[in-house]
Amino acid sequence: MPRIDLSALPVRTGSSYLSPHDQAVQGRSWQAVATSLSQFGANLVTLEPGAWSSQRHWHTHEDELLVLLAGEAVLVEEHGETLLKPGDIACFPAGIANGHHLQNRSARPCQFLAIGTDRPDIDECHYPDIDMHLDPAGFRRKSPRPA
Repeated sequence: MPRIDLSALPVRTGSSYLSPHDQAVQGRSWQAVATSLSQFGANLVTLEPGAWSSQRHWHTHEDELLVLLAGEAVLVEEHGETLLKPGDIACFPAGIANGHHLQNRSARPCQFLAIGTDRPDIDECHYPDIDMHLDPAGFRRKSPRPA
């Protein structure tokens, strides 16, 4: 099995979220670690103190799994919050309306591996807390903007 050299992979930052929803993920960076695979994707994600992994969301056609590797993060879901520590694993099946994300509320960075099926051709991503939706055409607002 080919070993992945993390030092050779680009570190990405930023967000394609609609403004102002991009602000919460300002301290997030990631490296795509499964670029040679076709059935799923994986990212090594780092959250600086105060950063969120994403806006709270759920997918219609993408399973997600995350493994916390270092530090700690708070998993925020539809029905509450759970503190995750290294070795903790969380799974989110496609089509289950359980909006979720991680928040780093600690004073140190945290790191996790995010693994998921990648179906941008049919997936829709729902953001229950904010006026944003993602479908194959891209991000859009759920409600029309006032004139």
